[in-house]
Amino acid sequence: MQIISNIALITINETLFIQLISFLIFLFFINRIMFRPLRSEMSKRDSFIAGMKQDIVDAGHNLSDLNIQLKKGESEVRKEALGLKAELEEKGAAEASAIMQTARDEVAVIISAAEVEVDSEIGAARKFLTKESEALAVGIMEKVLDRRLN
Repeated sequence: MQIISNIALITINETLFIQLISFLIFLFFINRIMFRPLRSEMSKRDSFIAGMKQDIVDAGHNLSDLNIQLKKGESEVRKEALGLKAELEEKGAAEASAIMQTARDEVAVIISAAEVEVDSEIGAARKFLTKESEALAVGIMEKVLDRRLN
């Protein structure tokens, strides 16, 4: 080999072909050792990411379905609660009317007892007033007549 002194960056001689063959062998090995496994891992990663995206979409659909079912369940529970509320209100109104009726019956009994008592007191007062008025009338007649009456 001879040393050629030249300022140019590339010189065309037998070393160029050896470097070219060395570079091609290097590319062959680097492709086998590095690029093929890297590409396969990248494709695995891409398929994994695509699978994850599909899982996310499926989970979103499931979430939507669950929300719809939850709203349906909530509306059913609300309807049931309103039915129970109406039933309890009817039951309460029936109990209130029963309590009011018993209170009215008790008031009627108390009023009738009070009327009987008032009637007996009025009768006793009439007897007393009759006796008093007779005695007063006799007293007035005795004073007017100036004599004693039997």
